[in-house]
Amino acid sequence: MAFSSSLSRLNLIPKPSLPYALNTLKALNFRKLLRINWVGTGLSLNDSATRFSALKTTSSAGLHTQISKPQDDLIVLGIETSCDDTAAAIVKGNGEILSQVIASQAELLARYGGVAPKMAEEAHAQVIDKVVQETMEKANLTERDLSAVAVTIGPGLSLCLRVGVQKARKIAGSSSLPIVGVHHMEAHALVARLVERELQFPFMALLISGGHNLLVLAQDLGQYIQLGTTIDDAIGEAYDKTAKWLGLDLRKSGGPAIEELAREGDPESIKFSTPMKQHKDCNFSYAGLKTQVRLAIESRNIDAKIPLSSASIQDRSVRADIAASFQRIAVLHLEERCERAIDWALKIEPSIRHLVVSGGVASNKYVRAQLTAVVRKKGLQLVCPPPSLCTDNGVMVAWTGIEHFRVGRFDPPPPADEPEDIMYDVRPRWPLGEEYTEGRSVARSLRTARIHPSLTSIIQASLQQQQ
Repeated sequence: MAFSSSLSRLNLIPKPSLPYALNTLKALNFRKLLRINWVGTGLSLNDSATRFSALKTTSSAGLHTQISKPQDDLIVLGIETSCDDTAAAIVKGNGEILSQVIASQAELLARYGGVAPKMAEEAHAQVIDKVVQETMEKANLTERDLSAVAVTIGPGLSLCLRVGVQKARKIAGSSSLPIVGVHHMEAHALVARLVERELQFPFMALLISGGHNLLVLAQDLGQYIQLGTTIDDAIGEAYDKTAKWLGLDLRKSGGPAIEELAREGDPESIKFSTPMKQHKDCNFSYAGLKTQVRLAIESRNIDAKIPLSSASIQDRSVRADIAASFQRIAVLHLEERCERAIDWALKIEPSIRHLVVSGGVASNKYVRAQLTAVVRKKGLQLVCPPPSLCTDNGVMVAWTGIEHFRVGRFDPPPPADEPEDIMYDVRPRWPLGEEYTEGRSVARSLRTARIHPSLTSIIQASLQQQQ
């Protein structure tokens, strides 16, 4: 595992059940000094009977008010372990990043050609304590200096999410700290508000990574309308697979490897078809493009076992043409969907002025350049966090925790003596917002993916119960 003091990428955390979350959120208030807990960090339960009892008890007795520190004095530790890197950061309420540490799993990615959940879990478990300790030391703080702990509870790989959740609950329990459960995709969107402090709701967001393609209208904190999502594979997955089939070095991940090689190629050399041209919605599909790329590689007898560094000049040229042609169509698909989504969003919220593009793929310069042209044509401004904050990182988790903590959405400290064999409730599939009617897809993958109520639906229901 390689450590880096730069920002990283990850998502992690357990899920609260809907009744528990609603009952807890019911007591939410927005007074300046009083903050009330909400459940978002994953209740630790051993069986269904215990679960029902715990939900009834905790949703009433677990609620409490406490005096918060002034907003700028908040100090929050963010922990991220949703996928393939272990990340932590400490951020102040005024947006100052006090420290950030990432342990990379690049070697594992290269060895297995992608993320192997069990191996990733073990790698997280080996370094999580060291990552958090180094984060605290870099900030010259102790756990008692913290105002709260924020941790990703989903979506992500359940095995990986549990590692981060367990560590966050251990810290919060031992130091009697509130804990904030964070939605991984919301964190990608909200980190733009840390970078661009003038960015106000409503705004649009395109969140693109190895596991996600999501177009949302952010109306307020925790209030999102899903305009489009992927019905199969995300763009980052397509980049990674193409890089693997072309025999590229995956230690830098598929996206950067393809982008670098594509600069040498002719993007018009291979006529790949643009996905979903006949579908007039904002959803994405990259499975078909992946198949086109694989067939093109096979027909040209490219041997992925021969690394690019050892390829002949002609072989390298062919690989570069494939990379460039793939990237052109992959990003063109983003452009077309974004144009339509902007039109939809402006009908709902005419005051929108910004499109946030975040997630690992958003660090791609070609992607940024193409989307900049799209938003300018529509009269909007593109907001992209720096590349270090586009990939999974602890800063985005800490900042999202701060945003929710300010309005009273957090859980009480967990028990200090919580058993280590507790089974945590994580949300590997957790929608961010409710689907826009015009954008609703009948694709089977979309229907089966909604295992948990969306973050937006939980918050909306709780606010309605307050009234």
